[in-house]
Amino acid sequence: MKNLLSIVIPAYCEDRNIALIHKELTNVLKKIKTQYEIIFVDDGSKDDTWDEILKLYNQDKHIKGLRFTKNFGHQYALLAGMNYAKGQAVITLDADLQHPPEIITQLLQKWKEGFKIVNTQRIDNTKLSYFKKTSSTLFYKLFSFLSGVQLADGMADFRLLDRKVIDELLKFNEAGLFIRGLIQWSGFPSINIQYTPNTRQIGESKYDLTKMIRLALSAITSFSIIPLRLGIIIGIITSLLAFLELLFVIFTKMFSYDAVPGWASAVGVLSFLFGIMFILIGLLGEYIGQIFMQVQNRPKYIINETAGYDKEDKQ
Repeated sequence: MKNLLSIVIPAYCEDRNIALIHKELTNVLKKIKTQYEIIFVDDGSKDDTWDEILKLYNQDKHIKGLRFTKNFGHQYALLAGMNYAKGQAVITLDADLQHPPEIITQLLQKWKEGFKIVNTQRIDNTKLSYFKKTSSTLFYKLFSFLSGVQLADGMADFRLLDRKVIDELLKFNEAGLFIRGLIQWSGFPSINIQYTPNTRQIGESKYDLTKMIRLALSAITSFSIIPLRLGIIIGIITSLLAFLELLFVIFTKMFSYDAVPGWASAVGVLSFLFGIMFILIGLLGEYIGQIFMQVQNRPKYIINETAGYDKEDKQ
């Protein structure tokens, strides 16, 4: 629909934040004076998130909702919202209000200037933990180095995408979905806008350490085979070290009377080599797992209920 703006908001167990983000967004969007739709995607929440979405749907004609059958993950909730969005511009942001809605005005301005992708870059505040800051910085640097796709530190899933970008993104059929990487990889004209995140007022972050590690592994293995090549290099180096150790043992045995039977060095070398081997086997397993998930060709998500959509709207 021409001049329509779509807002996509994934939500997992955010029942107390749904009304708040709706209020903040509505205040901003009314000032912009444009047609808009707000799409909430309930990612299999176990609380009253869907009920809160239905309440808003019955009160506000701009609200639409999608409900997954279970928790498929943040990236797939974003994908589902993009799949149903009808706007010429689509903005994605989280439901916890850490992504300030007032930035939307700047996103739209840059889009009108011709940028197809308008990213936001988080300026870390002092309240963010040292571990969170360090791990985030290391991930972005490592991902950019291994994949060749440059992601700025602090770049999140708060952005504006032009319809052309959305249409191309929906053509991808990857099992390990990392939307940030795919968007940057697409090569459309882009720009970054910096923002300071708000403090989460209600609830806790659902992105724990396990989910962060899983996303990082999926992102890196989806975009790069350099880890496999590094594995080959490590294998060659450790093999050479083992061969040198063998030569040293033979030389000592043949030309020295100081050869003392001992187990420390042997156990040390074997432990080192087996440690490297298991790391490489695990790395291969991660790539094989990605292939396994891809060839199964299962749907990336299953929608249980919708609000504001007719049967013909389903995609």
